[in-house]
Amino acid sequence: MIKNQVELRALHDARQSDLMAAVFETQESERKRLAEDLHDSVGQVLSAIKLNLHRLDKNCTTDATQPLLADTRRLTDECIQEIRNIIHNVLPPVLTDYGLLVAVEALAGKVEQTTHIKVKFSKNMPDQRFPQEIELTLYRIAQELFGNAIKHSDASVIHLSINREGNFMVMEFKDNGIGFNLPEVKRGFGIKNLESRVQLINGEINIYSKPLSGSLTTIKLKIV
Repeated sequence: MIKNQVELRALHDARQSDLMAAVFETQESERKRLAEDLHDSVGQVLSAIKLNLHRLDKNCTTDATQPLLADTRRLTDECIQEIRNIIHNVLPPVLTDYGLLVAVEALAGKVEQTTHIKVKFSKNMPDQRFPQEIELTLYRIAQELFGNAIKHSDASVIHLSINREGNFMVMEFKDNGIGFNLPEVKRGFGIKNLESRVQLINGEINIYSKPLSGSLTTIKLKIV
């Protein structure tokens, strides 16, 4: 009976892992489709609008319309830039072209530029490529950790490091925010989502926090 229970449990865990893998794969496929649609359809339309505005600007000499044209061009440029930002967040080309370490460093720099938070990034391993599943998963985890910190932590400083320790890679995310009561938050979807992602790449995740003491998330996985 015990043997049967162990086998059933193992089968259940395997099915859960397969289900989680399918869910995350579907999410990434949808992200890729969204990025391509934004680039091919919305991006092209906005570029055409910008070109037409440029033509109107050349052919229109009325003083009354010049401020309106200038303001419309500015709004169009802002919209094009925002579309580019969305595409880069959904499907970051720097991750595809240069790998995890460069992409996470760029993400840290962007967070610092666009928020009030000081981000200190460090790495102690060579710039190397890892399997696509590992790179994409760790990048999504970094995005989610930054997102949670920005929304909830009220932190002023974040330390993010990626180091090699023997045969392991360790990513550490630490903030000086208000912290949280882990047993209460653990029921939330956010932490479960992080744990599921780490499980898919056979890693370990540990989260430490308490009210008024910031938080620390450590992810460790074996690399060859």
